Amino acid sequence: MLLSLVVHTYSLRYWLPAAVMLGTAPAYLLSWSVWRLLSTVLPSRLYHTVDDRVYSVYQSMVLFFFENYTGVEIVIYGDIPKKKENVVYVSNHQSTADWIIADMLAIRQNALGHVRYVLKDGLKWLPLYGWYFSQHGGVYVKRSANFDEKAMKKKLSSQTKLGTPMYLVIFPEGTRYNPELQKIINDSQDFAAKEGLAVLKHVLTPRMKASHVAIETMKEHLDAVYDITVAYEGTLTADGQRHPAPTMPEFLCQECPRVHIHFSRLNMREIPAEPVFFRRWLHERFEIKDKLLTTFYDPEDPEKKGRFPGESQTSNLSLTKTLPSLLILGGLTLPMLFTESGRKLYLNTWLYGTLIGWVWVSVSP
Repeated sequence: MLLSLVVHTYSLRYWLPAAVMLGTAPAYLLSWSVWRLLSTVLPSRLYHTVDDRVYSVYQSMVLFFFENYTGVEIVIYGDIPKKKENVVYVSNHQSTADWIIADMLAIRQNALGHVRYVLKDGLKWLPLYGWYFSQHGGVYVKRSANFDEKAMKKKLSSQTKLGTPMYLVIFPEGTRYNPELQKIINDSQDFAAKEGLAVLKHVLTPRMKASHVAIETMKEHLDAVYDITVAYEGTLTADGQRHPAPTMPEFLCQECPRVHIHFSRLNMREIPAEPVFFRRWLHERFEIKDKLLTTFYDPEDPEKKGRFPGESQTSNLSLTKTLPSLLILGGLTLPMLFTESGRKLYLNTWLYGTLIGWVWVSVSP
């Protein structure tokens, strides 16, 4: 009986925030749809401005759960600019929670609504979310030979011409690094050796296409590239073995006490335009990430284990930045659930919103 209660209580750590985040999605989509309909006769720039504000409300609620609710400690190495900037955010990739880390940094610059993602093509089929991420400026890409460079350029160019604020998040590895999937790591290392590139231990060999297209297409619009290296505390065992990073459910279950984020701001002048030189440059940036993670997981000085080199600061997220969003979305959602007509509207939003989204993504390039 006691064990069942413990297990049930533990599962609520995940199911409660998941239910709220998913449960408020129809109300959010309805609010956005009303604005999208009204904005058809208004300038596109105005639509994007309000869309960014609305998006920041939902993402602030997400951060309430991933930061305030979990109590995770965010440790930042390097100086994050106080002002908003148009940037491409390049990070290592090891967890489904990685995209939350981008939100964590963006909200500290008051740029949360500007976050857009380069995502794997299969994610566009997510109910409601997959369609909306594209509407918000996200880009879906296929791997290797199926990569559609023209479609990506077209989408980013159209947003650049409108002057859309940009915080574009890219994970160049393409696949999450998981120390338990040794075949993927070996294949990545073999490819690097074959191409004459440095073999990396704690990250995968980066793919350069999406990053190169994004930076070249928007270079006149961008202020900088943010080079981010993330390490999740609690992924190193007592015998020194690295474990997989926490998944989103594990993160919500408070299994990660601290997230270490190494931040580097790169000036656009540092980034080569030619593909062959860009590829080398990107790989060199991942060599730096690999050294940082080696220092974190296996330093020469055991006392430095579990941290990046250099000065760090703990950054706490104020409830005033997240709790109001939870109250707003909750206030929009709950009335829908207390009446029969409201429940029908709620369910129809899930159903027809998903179907319309799937039709749209199936015919779009």
